[in-house]
Amino acid sequence: MAGRAVPAARVVAPWVRTRLRAAPGAAAALALLVALTACLAGAYPRAVDRYEDAGLGRALRQARPEHTTVRLSAPQPDLGLPPGRRAEALRPATLERQYEKVLGAVGGPLTVDRAQSAYGVAGTVTPAVPDPWLPRPTGLPAHVSLTARSGLAEHARVRTGRLPRAAHPVDGTAAEVEAAVTAATARSLHIKVGSVIHVPAPGRQPLAVRVTGILLPRDPDGAYWSTVPLLRTPTLVTLPDPGPDPAKYWLGALLLAPEAAPALLGTSTAPDRYWHLAPDLRGLHAHDLDRLKSAVASLEAGPALQRARALTDDGAGVDTGLDDTLASFSRLRSGIAPLVAVAAAGTATVVAVVLLMTGGLAADRRRSELALLRARGASLTGLAGRLLAETAVVAVPAGALGLAASLLAVPAGRVTPAVLAALAVTLTACAALPLRAVLAHRTVRLAPPREDAASVRPSRRRTVAELTLLVLAAGAVATLRRRGTTGDQLVAVAPVLVGVIAALLLLRLHPLLLRRLSGAAGRLRGAVGPLSLARAGRTQAAVLPLLALLTALTTAAFGGSVLAGVAEARDRAALLTVGADARADAGAPLPAGAPDRARSVPGVRAVTAVGISYQAKPEDQDEVPLLGVDPRGYARLTARTGLGAFPPDRLTSRPSRPLPAVASPSVASAHGTRRPFLVRLEDGSAVTVRIVLVRDRTPAVSGADFLIVHRAGLPAPARRPTTLLLTGDHLDAGALRHAVGATAGVRIRAEERARYADSPLQSGAEHVYTAAVAAGAGFAVLALLLSLLRAAPERAALLARLRTMGLTRAGSRRLLILESLPQAVLAAAGGALTGWAAITLLSPGIDLTTISLPSAQAPPTEAELRPDTWSLTVPALAVVTVAVGVAALQAWWTGRRGSVTELRAGDGR
Repeated sequence: MAGRAVPAARVVAPWVRTRLRAAPGAAAALALLVALTACLAGAYPRAVDRYEDAGLGRALRQARPEHTTVRLSAPQPDLGLPPGRRAEALRPATLERQYEKVLGAVGGPLTVDRAQSAYGVAGTVTPAVPDPWLPRPTGLPAHVSLTARSGLAEHARVRTGRLPRAAHPVDGTAAEVEAAVTAATARSLHIKVGSVIHVPAPGRQPLAVRVTGILLPRDPDGAYWSTVPLLRTPTLVTLPDPGPDPAKYWLGALLLAPEAAPALLGTSTAPDRYWHLAPDLRGLHAHDLDRLKSAVASLEAGPALQRARALTDDGAGVDTGLDDTLASFSRLRSGIAPLVAVAAAGTATVVAVVLLMTGGLAADRRRSELALLRARGASLTGLAGRLLAETAVVAVPAGALGLAASLLAVPAGRVTPAVLAALAVTLTACAALPLRAVLAHRTVRLAPPREDAASVRPSRRRTVAELTLLVLAAGAVATLRRRGTTGDQLVAVAPVLVGVIAALLLLRLHPLLLRRLSGAAGRLRGAVGPLSLARAGRTQAAVLPLLALLTALTTAAFGGSVLAGVAEARDRAALLTVGADARADAGAPLPAGAPDRARSVPGVRAVTAVGISYQAKPEDQDEVPLLGVDPRGYARLTARTGLGAFPPDRLTSRPSRPLPAVASPSVASAHGTRRPFLVRLEDGSAVTVRIVLVRDRTPAVSGADFLIVHRAGLPAPARRPTTLLLTGDHLDAGALRHAVGATAGVRIRAEERARYADSPLQSGAEHVYTAAVAAGAGFAVLALLLSLLRAAPERAALLARLRTMGLTRAGSRRLLILESLPQAVLAAAGGALTGWAAITLLSPGIDLTTISLPSAQAPPTEAELRPDTWSLTVPALAVVTVAVGVAALQAWWTGRRGSVTELRAGDGR
């Protein structure tokens, strides 16, 4: 026993380390793919959050604080209370305690900007003051508004004098108080430091308000000063008198010290207590929009209002326009989000297919190794665990790196959706190889089964799955056509489902096409044709690549058509607004040399002069713009722009005959086209016209009413041009203004179009949409490359064997190109047809106006989704080009290597 040798323990190399050392290139490629995909997936939700938050912030800023501030107010204390208690309710200490409690009662996510919020007392009645030195534009005395507001020292700078103060406790019997005014109020109402304004008080002497300081607001546009603009800027109020010179009076604000607020109880101003809560725009996010609307609704008429009343006064109420602003933004966002979701869904589908193809490629390359492990007793669970471990070691760090890169690339936005998106990518990459291996090696086989697309019959499970997807796609398309883009999330994947169904249908047709082509090719001379078709019929190289390509082509066609429709809508709206490439308008006739000087501006090709009389009255009825034009030049402009083209000879006038006129449908309907009628001009002269043509639009005016006549038939004053319509490229607005004079306004079509794309929500959605479509196209090309790479070893070995039998290099290229063409042509043609069908089917339910044009600025125009020829054909041709190019490159590369290098004893390829 003592002399028996103890056997040394076997050293087993760790599986993961061995696999990584055996294939470092494949591991690096997988890491790069996962990192890039995780970065894109993590960046997408943060990019959406960023442009939606920017859009919400801009909407709130445009609405101005007078509409977005939450104004909580309560009436003055009950008149039956003792004077001391009434005065105590208006003192700043009491209001501050209530203010702090109200801040705590405001429900999230409505965050309050404490720096711009305020509380105080303000008169709801603005009495007239009798002081004669105050300006009286039409003889009416000036009115003043008394306000005791908190935080005056922090929000204003004293230009002259000092801030108001109250030396002793003030109540309703005070005879004099101090106040300050802003510089704008002092300038308009002629107020100086030391001025005394007497505010009427019922039953006693007027309250004397002594001005002790003139202030400059530190942030005039902030909510503190802009919630009630009267505080910083006086108003010249115009009374609704029917006369030609209505009565007017000045209205300004006097800013009292907060301690002097009880003095308002002794005046006729009917003071109210108020607490103004300015929303913090930096703390409001678009993803909280539903909660924001609920919080505002609760403050206006809900539990939050009840809590505020319990903390302040039973008669307190809330007034704000924040809910209207949020509702308007919500409508805009709900019209844009589904279009972006369509691109995201298509790109996500292509990415998932590429990750699955990556796992399938690795499993096919290691088919013999995995089959040997199964034959030697490896269980499916153990095999899947090992493959999962070796993939996770590479994919998890790569996914984390991609997530970190996305967080750095897009610093704004939520983190949780980005983490979930990157995690989904990482899990898919980790599971692709184990799942593919488990499916391929469920049964232990000595040799892989032969699967040809031309001979294998689809199983019942596949038929059921295809029918299920067909029902989902049909339901999504029907929903989108009926409800538009306001449907559920199934609508977002409708184009993807259409592409998936088309892929499955083409896979059904693929064997039929191959059998017919194989029969025809078998009668040809040579072996290249039949052999290439036989190689193309392998199922392994047809299913997932075709699915990825068709989905990507459908999404790219849909996305390209959306972007083309957006660009077309903006071009059309800019053209309707300007009427040409540039426009110069004046309220009076332009200088005599203005058209010639405009022609000399660089870039101008043509100038069309038009005289517009906006106050012309046909038959002394409603005013209609009358356009005096040169028929030939104006007809060329209408033909070039497509706005109401007409033959110029129809406006040729004859002596002692009515002037021929082109009219809008409304004018033609009102005055007829068979009889002449009189049109009275602005200067009292008149012309007789007869309508000979009717057109819906015309370049010179954007309205629905117009009359166009030959300028030569008008009186001399009406012949002079008031508008110049210019055609050209790269026009300089400054040079045009200098040419036509300072009295004319100049508008450039390109600048008008750029203004339509200035919204952060719309432009951000457009950029994200473009990036998503581009990413989908890139991953589709990667899917095509993976499909070609999957069969690359077999192709190389086949070419080597055929070269030993006399196949030339040209024949090698033809073989590989013909092998790749059936799948590429099938995907290209199917993708173009599927994209056209998807756009045609879904276009009735999609309105591009929301993403194209800001509703408040653009003229009424239609923005429909139509198939775009370039978006349909260019991606399809790119697929065929890439497939042919890769096949030719592989044939060239294989030809450079010798046959001995490719053919080795025992090689199973």
